[in-house]
Amino acid sequence: MTINRGFVYAVATADTKGRELFYVSDCLRKAGVDVVTVDLSTQPVSTPSTADFPPELVADFHPDGREAVFCGDRGRAINAMAQAFKIFLSQRQDLLGVIGLGGSGGTALITPAMQALPIGVPKVMVSTMASGDVSGYVGASDISMVYSVTDVSGLNRISRRVLGNAAHQIAGAVLFPIEKDSNDKPALGLTMFGVTTPCIQTVSAMLEEHYDCLVFHATGSGGKAMEKLTDSGMLSGLLDLTTTEVCDYLFGGVLACDETRFDAVANSRVPCVISCGALDMVNFGHPSGVPEKYADRLFYHHNAQVTLMRTTPEENATMAKWIADKLNRCEGDIVFLIPEGGFSALDAPGQAFWSPEARAAFISTLEANVKQTSRRVIRRLPFNINDPQFALAAVREFRQLIEKEC
Repeated sequence: MTINRGFVYAVATADTKGRELFYVSDCLRKAGVDVVTVDLSTQPVSTPSTADFPPELVADFHPDGREAVFCGDRGRAINAMAQAFKIFLSQRQDLLGVIGLGGSGGTALITPAMQALPIGVPKVMVSTMASGDVSGYVGASDISMVYSVTDVSGLNRISRRVLGNAAHQIAGAVLFPIEKDSNDKPALGLTMFGVTTPCIQTVSAMLEEHYDCLVFHATGSGGKAMEKLTDSGMLSGLLDLTTTEVCDYLFGGVLACDETRFDAVANSRVPCVISCGALDMVNFGHPSGVPEKYADRLFYHHNAQVTLMRTTPEENATMAKWIADKLNRCEGDIVFLIPEGGFSALDAPGQAFWSPEARAAFISTLEANVKQTSRRVIRRLPFNINDPQFALAAVREFRQLIEKEC
């Protein structure tokens, strides 16, 4: 039975991908889903587009008008249409989901608008780029990337199967939606890495009776996802205890945050307990991928594809200065907890990354640079981050911040 409460928006540059676009829309209708087509072509065509939303209509959403899109330069045109489509899509009140089709240009054009949609809105991108690094296309969103196998250039025995499967994937998502959680517990964001897992598991267990604990893997995208939800007002507080993404950002690791890390805390002013979980390590992949300049460093080979590098005292001082600058911009309630007994499971007596000198450099630099106030506090604790006493202290501090808010 066809649903009538909204539409799936099927999107492509129809001047080159029109057959595929309308094939997908037919698959969706046959599956019982209402669909509208959107043409994002950036080149003038001799015949009017047969899509429900022609490119001229979408281009009109650009702040500088359609002339910014139909400018004759392909690179500028793609960027301008991406901006126009992002605005266009954000104003759709009847949108149930989005499915896009594209090569490199189309994927770059479509996915920024998908990223801007709320988490939970179905998003499927069929792309020739989906078998490589898709982090730039997915960002911190829940986009499902489907590799097209053959180029998105005509219909054949392979493309029909792949496109049809993608259409049925999004059809299933909108026909059988997940009911909204009736749980009215406030949501919290927590950050975790393998070497801080005991800490976060203990914290979650102590808070889950009264809070919906959302744990984010500190892999760069995990921190970005948490901060996106924070900015959107979906999180009532943070226990950002694993900040290892900063190491990778500053020293070239593969699980890096970006320059906006911690900005959501400053913007939202949500109560936040922060710590230095896994700041003792920079993450790389296979040993062959470690930059040559680090050849003489201390490494721990976690597995065949994960190589961890111990941060030096100098690097710890650099991280502390960077984090202090971020914390000084925060006007909400923040407590930064320092586990003097080690920043991770590897930074413990007898373990590979045990280094009192590196920790001392971080601690002294942070305390020297953070402008402490009644709402911005640093506390030292004589425990390793995975000690149950540290988790207990983190929960106690967070509860005090929440009570203060009330």
